[in-house]
Amino acid sequence: MKITETNLKGCFVLEPLIHRDNRGLFFESYHKKTFEKATGYPVDFVQDNISVSAKGVLRGLHFQTGDHAQAKLVQVLKGEVLDVVVDLRKESTTYGQHFKAKISSENRKTIFVPKGFAHGFVALTADVIFAYKCDAYYHKYSEAGIRYNDPDLDIDWGLPENQLVLSEKDLQLPLWKDLKI
Repeated sequence: MKITETNLKGCFVLEPLIHRDNRGLFFESYHKKTFEKATGYPVDFVQDNISVSAKGVLRGLHFQTGDHAQAKLVQVLKGEVLDVVVDLRKESTTYGQHFKAKISSENRKTIFVPKGFAHGFVALTADVIFAYKCDAYYHKYSEAGIRYNDPDLDIDWGLPENQLVLSEKDLQLPLWKDLKI
């Protein structure tokens, strides 16, 4: 497995070694010892989540606060997404910056999103199945987010605005300048 740190300290892209033969393919999407040795981050995942999205569905930018903050390991089981991570750590040299990458069932890349980051994605193909492991349980009263089209973050989601589909809740998220964390 190839593990590469992104421009955001602590955020990594994992690329598996894929074994193919006449039966299909096999790969490890995550290996705890390999991950921890390469990143220095001990992680104990406690919850797996799956979302299914049509093309244009944008979910994000989400995070949990305080003691319920979550690190996530995200991957696409079907289709392709543009995955976006924003550094919320005020002490970080990359505070307020973002990283984005296309991840898909074809390239098999996985993104590690550490605690202290917001995360979101937009489905670039129909019928996206998106999976993520979390190291803390979902806690309704700790959920927070940032509006996807925040002018200070200036994220290009890769699709025209009129093709994006968002929940009413995500449309009401605060702007970066109004964020209280």
